Amino acid sequence: MSSPVISENLFLLYSFGMGIFITFIYDLFRIFRRVCVHNNFFISLEDILFWIFCAISVFYMMHTQSNGTLRWFAILGAVTGMFLYKKTISPFFVKWVSHVLNIIVDFLKKILTVISKPFMLLAKKGKKTGKQITNRGKRMTGFLKKRLTALLKTLKIALCKQ
Repeated sequence: MSSPVISENLFLLYSFGMGIFITFIYDLFRIFRRVCVHNNFFISLEDILFWIFCAISVFYMMHTQSNGTLRWFAILGAVTGMFLYKKTISPFFVKWVSHVLNIIVDFLKKILTVISKPFMLLAKKGKKTGKQITNRGKRMTGFLKKRLTALLKTLKIALCKQ
């Protein structure tokens, strides 16, 4: 085969691989969304970042492989790679990896609840003790206020008599 034909076939292979790579990266986002549920704002932000990453990576591939020339067979190769990955590997990959990660996260949550129980009990005890100290402080403040008011009245009376 001639050199231009080989380079065009390599470019088609690179674009096919780029389609698989882009879909794989999006599957990582999907797994993250299944493990860490979050609201639409953050999902939209992730999508924007994903598409910026895709645009930069596809532009870089086009620039390095075909000097920035848009080749329709490259787009067809990328779409084919995306489609084949999405229909073959993606469903199993997303399902099983997110399932395993959810099991790990649930296990870690259980461990953290067991570890944090003594601290929670201390916090409850500290809250109860804090309330008792606060109540005593309020009573002491009331007592001191009454005593100071009485002393102030006595001082005023003493000063007025002289």
